[in-house]
Amino acid sequence: MPDQSAPKIYGGQAVIEGVMFGGKHVNVTAVRRKSGEITFLEVPKQDKDWVKKLRKIPLIRGLVSIIDSSAKGSKHLNYSAEAMADDEMEPEERAKQKEKEESGFSLTMLVGVAIAGVLSFIVGKLIFTLVPALIEQYLFQHAFANQALHTLVEGVIKIVLLLTYLWILSQTPVIKRLFQYHGAEHKVISAYEAGEELTPQNVQKYSRLHYRCGSSFIILTVIVGVVIYSLPIFHWDSVWERMYIRVLLLPLVIGVSFEMLRVTNALRDIPLLRYLGYPGLWLQLLTTKEPSNDQVEVSIASFNRMRELDARLEKINVVNTPVSSTLDPLKG
Repeated sequence: MPDQSAPKIYGGQAVIEGVMFGGKHVNVTAVRRKSGEITFLEVPKQDKDWVKKLRKIPLIRGLVSIIDSSAKGSKHLNYSAEAMADDEMEPEERAKQKEKEESGFSLTMLVGVAIAGVLSFIVGKLIFTLVPALIEQYLFQHAFANQALHTLVEGVIKIVLLLTYLWILSQTPVIKRLFQYHGAEHKVISAYEAGEELTPQNVQKYSRLHYRCGSSFIILTVIVGVVIYSLPIFHWDSVWERMYIRVLLLPLVIGVSFEMLRVTNALRDIPLLRYLGYPGLWLQLLTTKEPSNDQVEVSIASFNRMRELDARLEKINVVNTPVSSTLDPLKG
């Protein structure tokens, strides 16, 4: 493994029975199969030049990063879901399914999965943006005249809906295990950043909460949205104008929230300013669960494999060449 004396910033994502980690040159997902074996999906990063340029522009880079992560993350989620389904199949059925997938596999399928991931993000974001506005308008339309107060109540409703939704999800067995892998992902990153040797025993000592988590981003969009929507220049006279303004300003809210997330992470070691990131950490109490040693082992395997491939690509300086490796038959 490469030397850890100068830790890089890594991010990840929980998937069904596994974890994905994104490196500089490759994204790797490790999944625990029913047999106990850990299999990998390895996807080299091949960002377009214009995407790389947009990632450097403040406010714009937030929206670009979220859309890009949704597209790429959906491929890894799809891989883990197919692996789970494959484990439940009989041998004869599995052989037929494999033959069908190989005959129908194409770039169009990959693009379709990516588009589905982006659309899911957009639709979900629109729902959690517009529904609270409609509820607040219906319940409190004539309660007071101050629009900033209406926006604040809308934000409270949005948080209540979000917390209720996440709590209900966390009660289902599959999502509970997903949240455990989410916690395992955070623990591995924290252990790596602390310079620890990555063993299940060492990793388990660290918190399942992390400042850079996407959960922190979600709660920031609510807080930032309340502030931006409350500005006097965004006055509305009807519920339709109110919703139109929300949709129109959504990219700005996402962009500002992304920059705020970067700031809160940068300031997390400053005693007073570190509290800026606490709302996101509190939300992670719902979106993460304490993982088992077996789940941490999968997370470590994914992280180590990602760093191994990243180091190999750095060494041979062939960033745009697909990684050659033996993958699970369900590769995406």
